[in-house]
Order: sequence, then structure tokens, then C-alpha cells
Amino acid sequence: MDLFYIRWLLHDELVIIQPIISKENYYMFKKTELIFISFMLFSMFFGAGNLIFPAFLGRSAGVEVWLSLAGFIITAVGLPILGVITVAKAGSFHNLATRVHPLFALIFPLLIYVSIGPGLAIPRAGTIAFEMGLKPFLPQTLMDKPSMLLGYTVVFFALTLWLSLNPSKLVDRFGKLLTPLLLLMIVVIFTKSMITPIGSFSSPSETYKETPFFQGFLDGYLTMDALAALVFGIVVANTIRAKGVQDPKQLSKYMSFAGIGAGILLASIYGILSYLGASSASLGQPENGAQVLTIVMNELFGQTGILMLGLLFTLACLCVCIGLIISCSQYFSETLSFISYKGWAVVLAIVSMIVANMGLTQILSVSVPILGAIYPVAVVLITLGLINNYISTRVYFFATLFTGVFSLVETVNYTFLGNSLDSLLGVVPLYDVGVGWVLPAVVGGLVGLVVPVTTRKLSNV
Repeated sequence: MDLFYIRWLLHDELVIIQPIISKENYYMFKKTELIFISFMLFSMFFGAGNLIFPAFLGRSAGVEVWLSLAGFIITAVGLPILGVITVAKAGSFHNLATRVHPLFALIFPLLIYVSIGPGLAIPRAGTIAFEMGLKPFLPQTLMDKPSMLLGYTVVFFALTLWLSLNPSKLVDRFGKLLTPLLLLMIVVIFTKSMITPIGSFSSPSETYKETPFFQGFLDGYLTMDALAALVFGIVVANTIRAKGVQDPKQLSKYMSFAGIGAGILLASIYGILSYLGASSASLGQPENGAQVLTIVMNELFGQTGILMLGLLFTLACLCVCIGLIISCSQYFSETLSFISYKGWAVVLAIVSMIVANMGLTQILSVSVPILGAIYPVAVVLITLGLINNYISTRVYFFATLFTGVFSLVETVNYTFLGNSLDSLLGVVPLYDVGVGWVLPAVVGGLVGLVVPVTTRKLSNV
């Protein structure tokens, strides 16, 4: 086997890789290529919710915006990027899930792909793109016509499908076109806010007054991008493999680089959006982040600003939908191979379009409880994956089991029992702030450490 050394060449923009590597697995990644892959991953994360949440956080936190933003970034950026790194270290989402149990590796990924794909995230993005990108410009008599939403979603998902059919072109379309356009628009908005300041920060609202950091931490947790990280890992891995990288360690390293790059971009944009929200304290009484951004853009650019905001939302939603359809299609074409990748892309686009026309309220009422049940399990899985070298598969099994059972009970209590079990579940620390699953996860992990091996140990992939 030919072995040779690769050294850092600053002017040729080469990225350091392992000192000695086999030629057949070797590919010299340029820095610009990694930047474009980071852009691609950023745009896949950056949807409508990623615009709305930080803007509303800024508006609500006021003078405490930076402390709240610090908490928000930990969960809205840190968890998703750690998710990408965890998938990179494990080799795949399937490998990571198999550490819990082979049956879990079949069921849990399926739940995530269905929930964050055609069951919620894709149709929700299509609906929000309509609400922000077209509806404000329609005559009053047409705004609430179902035919308007239908016509828009047909065009939107047809475009999404067309851009999803060739995932090999994802870096060119996202990294070199859509993401720079998104970033350019946000930079223009931020620059205008510096030249003509919107206003000063106000006192924080009640929820941000006492514990601004922890409230921001919880707001970031609710973005649920950690689920997307597990889903998008397959796309990033396949994109890097398509460049010629086959060595697992190299693949893991490049995926980690891409995740960190996307995280830096996300944190920067969240800072800008939070600042804009906090600066709008004297403008109106918005009820959500979309309204915050609407009044900010109207103040900065007038009616042109509303048009810019509509384009910004449309681009963000389009990028997320493309990324999710590609991710889900690649997963289903590998798991259920009787339908090709392109076949699954068509199926998912059509199903998502149909679900989108149910309306946002109906979509959320069905899918949010499911996400609430599986999200804590995903967070625990990511955390355990990062410390995999120090724990056994028993820790995976019991920590995931305890977390899953508690999350399921909590979801049933909220969805079907009208919170009648609150007095019982309320004794669990942090339950009142939405993260009561933390203690069961810790207890499960400790059980996994002390329970003796009574059955054949699962292979630690």
C-alpha cells in the first residue's frame, strides 16, 4: 500500500488531514469545498422557525437579550451540531441507534423520519412559505381561499421535488447559490439597522426577567433541530463520500468540520435576529416572531421590506424542504429499496403537499405530541454517542428506555388526559420547565452502569 505525507499548504487552501493515509482512500479537500458543505448544512437547518424564534426571543428578553441568547445558542446550535458530530463518530444514524437495540434501530429512525419529514416539518414549511411569502400580497377576498394554498403548494413542492432529484448537486445549489443569497439578505438587513437604528432595548417580559439564560435555553430546545441533525447526517456523509472520501475517520473529521462551520453561521445569524427583535421594543405589540420581523422590515425598508421578508421566508422554507426530502428519500430508498430514491422523492413531495393543505393548526395538533415524545430520546442518544468510548451498550439501553417511558407518559398526560397527572409528574425535578426527562435519563444511565450482564452483550458499533 502506498503511503505518503500530507502537509498544510496555506496558499493552496488544503485542509489538514491525517499525517499518513492510504492513497486509495485519499482526497484533498480544499477549504472552499468545506465552506460550501457547511453552507449547505446551514441552509438545511435554517427554516422558518429559525427566523422566528430568535427574533421573538430578542423582543421578549429586551436588555437581557445577550444572556438569553447564550442559553438559546447552547440548545439551538450546540445540540444540532453535536448531533452531526455524533452521527459522524458512529458512522451513521443506524449504527448509533443499534447501540440501544436492533429493534430500536428500526423503529426510532422511522419515527423521526416520518415526523420530521412528511408528517410535520416539510408540510409545515410549505404552509409557512405561503403565509409569509404570498398571502400578505393577495387581495383580502383571496387570502383565505383554500385554492390559493393549493395552487401555491403545487408550485412550491414541484420546485422542491425538481431540486431534490439530484442530491449530488446539493452543494452547488445550496452552498454556492441559495445560502449565500440568504446570508446576503440578512447582512443587508443588519447593515440597514446599524445605519438607521430601530430603537433601544426595553425591560424583559415576565418569563425572561427572573431566569433569562434558562428561558433562552428552553426556547432553543424547542426548535427541535437536534432531530434534524440526526436526519441530515446521511446527506452530509453522502455528499462527502461523493467527493472520494471513503475512510471512516476522514469522513468523521470532515462531517465534524461541516457541522462546526454551520454552527458558527447559525449562531451569528441568531445574534443578528435577536438584536433586531430587541431593537423593536417601541414598535407595536407583536404576538410572535413572524410579526416581530414584519414590523422590523416595515420600519427599515417600508413596503419593500415586506417583500424582502417574504422572499427570505420562502428561501429558508425551500432549503429546509429540499434537505428533508433528500434525507428522507435516501433513508427510505435504503431501508425500503423496492422504491428508488427518485420514486421516494416523488412520493414524499406529493404526501407533503397533501398534508400541507390540511392547514398548519391541524398539522401541529397531530404531530407535535409525537415530536415531544421522541425528542428527549434523541437528545439522550446524541449525548451518549459523544461519550461512547466510556460506556457500555447497557447504558444506552436503560438511559433510552427510562427517557422514552417518561416522555411517553408525559405526552399521553398532555394529549389525552388533560394534564391530570401533573400532580404526580410534578415531583420530578425540572418537569415544570419541560425537561423532566433529564432525571429518568440519568437514573437509567446509572442503572446501566451497575446492572450485571445477564444477556448477550450487543455489539458496540
